[in-house]
Amino acid sequence: MSIKSAFDKYSAEYDGGRRKLIPCFDDFYRTAISVIPFDKGKTIRVLDLGAGTGLLSEMVAVAYPCSELTLVDVSGKMLAIAKNRLSKFTNTIEYREEDYTEWPIQDKYDLIISSLSIHHLNDTEKRELFGNCYCSLSSEGVFINADQILGESPTIEKMYRAKWLEEVKNNGVSEQELESAFERMKEDKMSTLPYQLACLSEAGFSETTCWYQNFSFVVFSGTRK
Repeated sequence: MSIKSAFDKYSAEYDGGRRKLIPCFDDFYRTAISVIPFDKGKTIRVLDLGAGTGLLSEMVAVAYPCSELTLVDVSGKMLAIAKNRLSKFTNTIEYREEDYTEWPIQDKYDLIISSLSIHHLNDTEKRELFGNCYCSLSSEGVFINADQILGESPTIEKMYRAKWLEEVKNNGVSEQELESAFERMKEDKMSTLPYQLACLSEAGFSETTCWYQNFSFVVFSGTRK
């Protein structure tokens, strides 16, 4: 099953199980928003890669009411949910049904964000994407990725998976929700955090850092100076 097919298939139920499947949901997303370095009243141009149902974009719209948002996702069904979610906002919002690994980013943005999407790319695709993001940011622009990572050794990766499974079961995840998650996880191509930070530096980013980690869930960023 392709990524598009997987997320089209589970789009209607995707948001319902999100909190159960992300044990650190509140801290994870709160951190991604809190490390955005711009003044709240500033008009910033924001690109959300793999925007899905628009959850992270909604948080940006709340925190930055003057932001101008472009949401890109390969799944039209996910974007339809995002449109509904963001319909209450007066921000300028554009929706693009595209594969962002192939879609040429032609504009300049102050902020490029992504959440739980880039781990579907292999190592080479991540490196190329980070380079494209760097070139598409304005001076002092920031890239923030809230995502999952691969453990740096088989033992660490085994611990990541075991702790995640333990915590989602404690959260009351249903068998159907877990089955859907496992099917989507077949598309995962996760990379380690050190590899991704190195790729950001290689692309030209400065101030690359990890702001948050809870086992495999991380928030990291880089700045274009």
